[in-house]
Amino acid sequence: MQLINDPGYDLTYADVFLVPSRSEALSRFEVDLSADDGTGSSTPLIAANMTAVTGRRMVETMARRGGLGVLPQDVRTEIIREVTDWVKTRHPVLETPLKVTGGDTALDVLHLLDKRNHGAVCVLDEAGQLAGVVTADDTVGVDRFSSVASLMRMPQVQFTDQDLLPDDATEPAVALEPAFAAMEAAGTNYAPVTTASGELLGVLTRAGALRSTIYRPNLDSAGRLKVAAAVGINGDVRGNAEALLEAGVDVLVVDTAHGHQQKMIEALAAVRRAVQASALPVPVVAGNVVTADGTRELVEAGADIVKVGVGPGAMCTTRMMTAVGRPQFSSVLECAAAARELGAHVWADGGVRYPRDIALALAAGASQVMIGSWLAGTYESPGDLLTAADGRRYKESYGMASARAVQHRTSTESAFTRARKGMFEEGISTSTMFLDPARPGVEDVMDSITAGVRSSFTYAGARTQTEFRQRAVAGVQSAAGYEEGKPVPTGWT
Repeated sequence: MQLINDPGYDLTYADVFLVPSRSEALSRFEVDLSADDGTGSSTPLIAANMTAVTGRRMVETMARRGGLGVLPQDVRTEIIREVTDWVKTRHPVLETPLKVTGGDTALDVLHLLDKRNHGAVCVLDEAGQLAGVVTADDTVGVDRFSSVASLMRMPQVQFTDQDLLPDDATEPAVALEPAFAAMEAAGTNYAPVTTASGELLGVLTRAGALRSTIYRPNLDSAGRLKVAAAVGINGDVRGNAEALLEAGVDVLVVDTAHGHQQKMIEALAAVRRAVQASALPVPVVAGNVVTADGTRELVEAGADIVKVGVGPGAMCTTRMMTAVGRPQFSSVLECAAAARELGAHVWADGGVRYPRDIALALAAGASQVMIGSWLAGTYESPGDLLTAADGRRYKESYGMASARAVQHRTSTESAFTRARKGMFEEGISTSTMFLDPARPGVEDVMDSITAGVRSSFTYAGARTQTEFRQRAVAGVQSAAGYEEGKPVPTGWT
């Protein structure tokens, strides 16, 4: 990347803009956003290992659309094993259906609808065969204890696996265009997919049909969705890493707020030994750091990828509490250069507010970008969807160094020890993350981000990440320059 006017001080994303370059005519669909860091990601987006952000639904959806979701280190190993097993049985093209039986109630349906971006549930009979569907509209104005059997109806469109995934298909998406057309003609956005005998395999939506022709799922060597998980630097680090490897995790993230310390070096070496003993091709990620020196030490200790960022996250108060951290664009730029010298890579962790920030992180040299709070207010994040006094839907989020997170992390320790540790918080314990009606699902957010990033590549005349890093030209702007780039609010005069 070329910086045309280096001011001599550190920069964050809002300080920087990209300059369009002369290029050949290039379509967004010609752009390949794939990461070159060994994780297999075709979409350079990662759901951060935050308890309020990443659970089984987030991991599944991110992997289906080419990214990664990192399960938090606070989750017990047996639960990670269960989640990993579950994710790896999910279909790489079809979305996981919500399911009820005829004996369930309208209230059961309403509780499930918030778990997915489908707006409908499938009804199974006693033999487990598809019996019908119930949509959100079917529950309007009915008694909450009405039986599903009294509400359900046959789907307007239904497919079999051979309709969508014929044995002779060279690509899973080969029949998705006619499937989209069939749903469009029927005026429906939802179609169950079954075997020829009626066994439910998944569901297809119109948006899902389109997405499966644009995104390439992130799959392991057996064709299953990939799972990433974090491991902390305390306790039996090697034992924890071995348990995660045994559970089938595809990427290990050794994570602590201050990654440039001896304890991290020792933990990272232990994780590297566990991976080498397993003989599995599992990339090891470690962080967080913000300097070239920190990057080099982690790579030399065994990291394939270094996580960059201290304090830029929306839930983090580290910089205001401690003055420790560094503006994120300069951090990524310096750390990525150091990692490249050693044949390693970096992930940019935090500080992104708009799709432009993702593009800038990739231009600075990151292979992927971690997102936390941006995804917390979506259907797929963990937690219940609540309703505010003004009718808006929301979920609660919190930082992973907050008192709330510390209480959860130390639940097995004595009350005295927990109280002492709870006094040292560097994060927000409760934040309201409103569901965006225009982008309520994580896939909607990914669509918005990748649309912007793909366009950034075309402005630079780049088809791949490597070309983008080489061709991107950036400049430093004033605060007024940044404000000038924002759209004018509706009704403003």
